[in-house]
Amino acid sequence: MQSYRYLIVGGGMTADAAVRGIRELDASGSIGLFSAEADAPYSRPPLSKKLWTGRPLEKIWLGTEAHGVSMHLGRSIVSLDPAAKRVRDDQGNEYGYEKLLLATGGSPNRLPFGGDEVIYLRTVQDYKRLRALSDAHARFLVIGAGFIGAEIAAALAMQGKNVTMVFPGSSIGDTIYPADVSAFLNGVYREKGVTLVSNDTVVGLEKTESGLQVQTKGGKTIEVDGVVAGIGIHPNTDLARSAGLKVENGIVVDQRLRTTAADIFAAGDVAQFPHPALGVLARVEHEDNALKMGQQAGRIMAGANEDYAHTPYFYSDLFEYGFEAVGQLSSKAEIVADWQEKFKTGVVYYLTAGRVRGVLLWNVWGQTDAGAALIAQPGPFKAEDLIGRIKG
Repeated sequence: MQSYRYLIVGGGMTADAAVRGIRELDASGSIGLFSAEADAPYSRPPLSKKLWTGRPLEKIWLGTEAHGVSMHLGRSIVSLDPAAKRVRDDQGNEYGYEKLLLATGGSPNRLPFGGDEVIYLRTVQDYKRLRALSDAHARFLVIGAGFIGAEIAAALAMQGKNVTMVFPGSSIGDTIYPADVSAFLNGVYREKGVTLVSNDTVVGLEKTESGLQVQTKGGKTIEVDGVVAGIGIHPNTDLARSAGLKVENGIVVDQRLRTTAADIFAAGDVAQFPHPALGVLARVEHEDNALKMGQQAGRIMAGANEDYAHTPYFYSDLFEYGFEAVGQLSSKAEIVADWQEKFKTGVVYYLTAGRVRGVLLWNVWGQTDAGAALIAQPGPFKAEDLIGRIKG
């Protein structure tokens, strides 16, 4: 049976960052990386962002293999025995480990119909399929108006495609943005030629001679050539759960990213961790958290005496608009907006009981540290305390 000093389950950005974190402290310890994907680790955000605005596909590859890693691609780990410190893959091979990292990420929530006709933009293979469709066809339906839905609808529209969005809310990102910002985005998307079908859901899909026919709950029939669904992901916790690890909204870890089993760590989309500034257990599905937490996990596994104390940020690109943000964004929170130019440049603060819980930096860049520092302060804050506090 082959054994590794460090065994990583998962092949995304968190896994790559963990390899780099390990190598910062341990230049020679053996590392085995197991990924269900056939592709080596790559950067995921460009799939709905920069690859549609000119970035070459070859720029997404992370080069993990250059760090002395045994790559097991197209392999899934199907069982984990914490007591024996052993795993088994889907071909029946067993491997031992000294330290194990679960970087299993998440899987897209899927519709109960449509099968493979619906593209869930999660992997580079999904991107290649959608790109080929967009090169050959003009009509696309995007289901969902959250981060992925809004980004891919904008990307397809910028390719000159006829895009329709169907979503259950009244406006784009209406659970995240203030109501007026969300309504403003509706106007932006319509100006860019996107057809919005709000307060509705897709309930059926059939393949026809001319493409795909989509039915909505509201009675609409939409003829398209391709369908993309961005309706969230769920953490891949089955392996951890079957091994007896504590699982809630993700694999529960402590400040050292340790699970409830000795020498087993978790990081990235799958990990529910103590958020330092918010003072709650959180699970974050964004790039910055994947990179920082993965690196920290690797360092801790290699012997670093460190806590994960980072407040992760996230970002999005929507046509010529974009943002960075930290904390919790909820349109139900108390909101204080500090616009330099309304809907063009400004900072939006989200408060609960006088404490800042989230900061949205709308077309304001490089201020996420200031936002995180503000969230860490107990307050209480009033609106007048926040106006002009963070400048673009």
